[in-house]
Amino acid sequence: MSVPYVKCDEKGIPTLYVKDRPFFLRSGEIHNSSASSSAYLQEKLWPALRGLHMNSVIVPVYWELLEPVEGKYDFTLVEDLICQARQEDMKLVFLWFGLWKNAESMYVPSWVKQDQKTYFRAEKVNGEKMTTISPLCEAAVEKDRLAFTALMRHIRETDEEENTVITIQVENEIGLLGTDRDYSPKAREAFLAPVPEALSKITGKKGSWEEVYGDDAGERFMAWYFACAVEKIASSGKAEYDLPCYVNAWLRQSPWYPGSYPSGGAVTQVHDIWRVAAPSIFAFGPDSYVPYCADVMDEYAYEGNPLFIPEIRKDAVAASYALYAFGAKNAICFSPFGIEDLALDPADVDKPPMELMIALNIDPSAFDTTGSKDCLSATYGILEEIEPLYLKYRGTDHLKAAVRHGENDFSAFLRFEDYDLAVSYGPRMSGKPLGAIYVIELTPSKFLLVGLNCSISFRVKPGVNRQVDFLRFEEGSVKNGAWIPGRVMNGDEKMSLRFGDMPATMMVELYQF
Repeated sequence: MSVPYVKCDEKGIPTLYVKDRPFFLRSGEIHNSSASSSAYLQEKLWPALRGLHMNSVIVPVYWELLEPVEGKYDFTLVEDLICQARQEDMKLVFLWFGLWKNAESMYVPSWVKQDQKTYFRAEKVNGEKMTTISPLCEAAVEKDRLAFTALMRHIRETDEEENTVITIQVENEIGLLGTDRDYSPKAREAFLAPVPEALSKITGKKGSWEEVYGDDAGERFMAWYFACAVEKIASSGKAEYDLPCYVNAWLRQSPWYPGSYPSGGAVTQVHDIWRVAAPSIFAFGPDSYVPYCADVMDEYAYEGNPLFIPEIRKDAVAASYALYAFGAKNAICFSPFGIEDLALDPADVDKPPMELMIALNIDPSAFDTTGSKDCLSATYGILEEIEPLYLKYRGTDHLKAAVRHGENDFSAFLRFEDYDLAVSYGPRMSGKPLGAIYVIELTPSKFLLVGLNCSISFRVKPGVNRQVDFLRFEEGSVKNGAWIPGRVMNGDEKMSLRFGDMPATMMVELYQF
């Protein structure tokens, strides 16, 4: 038996392994309440996911339903989820909705909510109690730890051989909204104390939080205590069953001050603190609904933090971002949120109120599913079939990908051994994918192309006094890594090598004259 694990492959790329084979999560996260009813899952959810070429789904496990009575655990929903996922040939990523979800404590059991003396809340500077339990509340963290550990033990006992559950998210979008830090009595006392020695080592400074971090002290203070709480919970669970654990983050975004986004959450600016305090977490993943998702992927995909995207916008641009995430950033997971909505008529998709989206800096078009299902399904299908080639070429100069990054990004230029490739992105339009290209250089003169909403042209290298033309230009498909040719396009079609609103694969062989 082998527990799923993350390690660097032979090329040094962090990779998730399931039964000792690389596993890339072509996934989707379901709505927050969709996993609270086994009947709903059976009747509504699974049928909505069929045909999307997903190999995994991200689903919540709710502390309030797991432990409705203190000390008594009910694993019925968990068992039903695992059983149904096996029937659908789908892997699971569990979201532990424990103490914190979207900067609140909305999924804690009722016996925790009602005992506010034992499980005390964070407070604003004026003493106003928040809906978020303080990470400095050791009693609450301990109860969460016990419940999460019981969950991990149960997964091991029921799923260790099958490996249906392959990763775990610990909590959800941690932090405090509306304040830079917790001002409860215990937090005030801790804030005046010297920063922990572990942080003095990485900053080279000693003293109080304000002396070490200045204007950023409040957010760094919260990052430390949230991360320490997560480590207590995650490490205890991993001791029972050593599944890879990650944490997701509500992005740091306009207007940029802590509290306008959840202060203390695992945004990149505090990853140094999170990494020291929570070594049991293998990745800090972004939840991205902004118009500049590619920039977010660039920010979060750095050495030491493999790209794991548990939530991203679900409009048609998701397909473009999927090509970029896997092709350019070696993503472990790509997962649009509210994935079951893709089965609905776009007019029937429930969207957050406009005032809420404005307040949270969410791009409203992120919830427009026009054209999204067919485009994402086709893209996931291509990524599935191309995987043998992906494994061979990723991490080399022979595989490159690009996507339109913003309104002022019109093109890309990719360099290969004997030829360079110029990409022109099509205009951004509602209900359409962004310009994106995924290129594998099979030989110095032969290229496999996957593209969306862009046109490309090849060039000889600078200083080479020759011209380039197509020796052969084919449309076609890939099946288990092998090219299946379609039409040969050596006539007028080669005048413009263009990709449209649905992903397509093309094979070109070049020559010089």
